[in-house]
Amino acid sequence: MRNWKSVTVTVALGAAVALHAVPAQATVSVPGSNGQGAANAATNGKQVTVGVSKVRYSGDTKRRGAQSTGDLKSVDGNWTPPACWYEPTYSPKEMEAMVKDWRAIKIFGIGDLIGNLYDLKYKSGDPKEGGYKDYNLDKEGKGMFWAAVKNPDREDDPEANLCDKPPFWVDNGQLPKEPMAVSPRVLGEAAAGTVDLTPTEIAMAPSTTSTVNLPTWVWTPSKGFKQKHAYASVAGITATATATPVALHLDPGTSDATLFPASGTCPINADGSIGNEFVAGMAGRTPSCGVTYQRAGTYGLKASVTWKISWTATPGGGDDLPDSIFTTPPQNVTVQEIQSINR
Repeated sequence: MRNWKSVTVTVALGAAVALHAVPAQATVSVPGSNGQGAANAATNGKQVTVGVSKVRYSGDTKRRGAQSTGDLKSVDGNWTPPACWYEPTYSPKEMEAMVKDWRAIKIFGIGDLIGNLYDLKYKSGDPKEGGYKDYNLDKEGKGMFWAAVKNPDREDDPEANLCDKPPFWVDNGQLPKEPMAVSPRVLGEAAAGTVDLTPTEIAMAPSTTSTVNLPTWVWTPSKGFKQKHAYASVAGITATATATPVALHLDPGTSDATLFPASGTCPINADGSIGNEFVAGMAGRTPSCGVTYQRAGTYGLKASVTWKISWTATPGGGDDLPDSIFTTPPQNVTVQEIQSINR
């Protein structure tokens, strides 16, 4: 059974070889081929075939259905995971079948018109001009047509439409020179964007109401801040993204506070914990991680964990990415004055 997706096809008059669409606009059900979805998006006047990604994710990744709590942001606002890339999507038989599915659409003759445009490039095209003969059926099993796919996390991002080239052929074992074709780096950065990081749960003592000029101890009740690994694989490439927690930073919610340590950045202990749990007998000590409020009131104490992000890949490659900050919503802290009675 074919997959069908309802999409809006924007069509514009243009050159057939560039796979421009037809001069109209309509919403149609787009056929897939052998389980591979095929949608069409207009980008800068071009008709682009968008395939369904075959990247497989595993490990500590949100792709497995886990939901993170909080806000993960790169400290470098200029870095984000790739919004789109090209990857092996259609075999010759699948390309041929996709065009047949297009021809099955009888709305305003769109199916035949788009089918004819595909035929001009992939059935009777001139190889010297980037065309193909008979969908490369004689090369079945020897390579794939690579098509644009969108990062599921950034499908609505305008940058997801920058991969605007029609499908192109790549022999098995080869990587195209196209910069946005899936590569160790593209796959490594895509994997990094899926790492499911641990929410920052903190415990405090006193746990309910703090007192002006007396320290509030802060620590994590679990030892869960360990390395996280997310894996992504496609086209013979396997990338591993590693997130390593390095510190927790406290924001007391006011400038009228003293932090411990003074930077407000508490290191992560070797066992994956942060700070030291308060127990009886510690009242006179200074916490390794905590805050002393100097004025009464209610403050929103925020905790954020810094993660170092890197990736490696097989058959080769690797790099560090900008650190990421994982911040949870503010936790209200009520601070009161010490009441005294004069006689």
